[in-house]
Amino acid sequence: MNQKNIKFNVLDRIYEKYAQEFSEASGRVLKSAWYILGNEVATFEKAFSQYCGTNRCVGLNSGLDALVLAIRALGIGVGDEVIVPANTYIATVLGITENGATPRFVEPDKYYNLDPYQIEASITPKTKAILPVHLYGQACQMDKIMEIAEKHGLFVIEDCAQSHASHYYRKMTGSFGDIGCFSFYPTKNLGAFGDAGAIVTNNDDLAEKVSMLRNYGSKVKYYNEIEGVNSRLDEIQAALLCVKLAHLDELTEERKKIANRYIQGIRNDAIILPQTAAGADHVYHLFVIRTEKRDALQDHLKNVGIQTQIHYPVPPHLAECYQHLGYKKGDFPITEQFAAESLSLPLYNGMTDEEIDYVINAVNKV
Repeated sequence: MNQKNIKFNVLDRIYEKYAQEFSEASGRVLKSAWYILGNEVATFEKAFSQYCGTNRCVGLNSGLDALVLAIRALGIGVGDEVIVPANTYIATVLGITENGATPRFVEPDKYYNLDPYQIEASITPKTKAILPVHLYGQACQMDKIMEIAEKHGLFVIEDCAQSHASHYYRKMTGSFGDIGCFSFYPTKNLGAFGDAGAIVTNNDDLAEKVSMLRNYGSKVKYYNEIEGVNSRLDEIQAALLCVKLAHLDELTEERKKIANRYIQGIRNDAIILPQTAAGADHVYHLFVIRTEKRDALQDHLKNVGIQTQIHYPVPPHLAECYQHLGYKKGDFPITEQFAAESLSLPLYNGMTDEEIDYVINAVNKV
């Protein structure tokens, strides 16, 4: 097997595939001389809300801003608690703490998502919301989560940063809760060509509140009704996202086929392959395997030219920035085990059969 150089992610293959469409979209915006909150943003918001099966979409500057402004729009702040998976990316927790609220961490299930059977034990009189994260591209068990939220009168904020096009029993992620938060960071399944994000919701009042918050707290220019920020999806990114959105289903199917090749081809007793829960859909934003010898495996793959990443090496409860929350190693053993064992293999649109087979053979030879 001749050594190859397999990068963890390759973005230019999508660009090359739809280069003409991207060129036309960006040229149209540049020629229009309207670059902020114009027709392109409105067009994308309408298209994406329809795709997600929601009434409204509000384009924002980033996925983190989507989380921050969603929580703020719901009136969650100092003294309030939000239930969140312990094994999520730090941005999910930052959305909570940026508003002065407190995260209440809950362990994941075997699918790496928030374990619905452990939620109720963490609910207190201060709990205001549940924030499930559709991690790695797999939908959470939203029926159970919504049942708990309704029982306890809690908001549900979905973090869909990694789950574009993912369903739970044919219903799109982001459409279950009060509000869904998306990132369009370039590596996402629906990625922009820079930072971008959005919220989706069926609540018109929430959509209007976020629309004001993203634009200095105003509906009409220079008339500021509330304290807001500058977090606007720009016209060029919106136009480019519309191009990708039109091809998202085919891009998603391609990712699933690559993941299935991995699942069928990797035959190594030391490797734990990803599983998918009943009713859940997995769009494989990341293909995450686990092994007790993770670091040795990562070194081996690096030596044969395969780039991998760890999602995520430090759980939020052990992050230096959250030392003041008072958590210590051992408080969330399942999360910490996942952090020590998880490794993400290369998976990207445009990946060739030869590249996929090279990765499979390398993993099998450890």
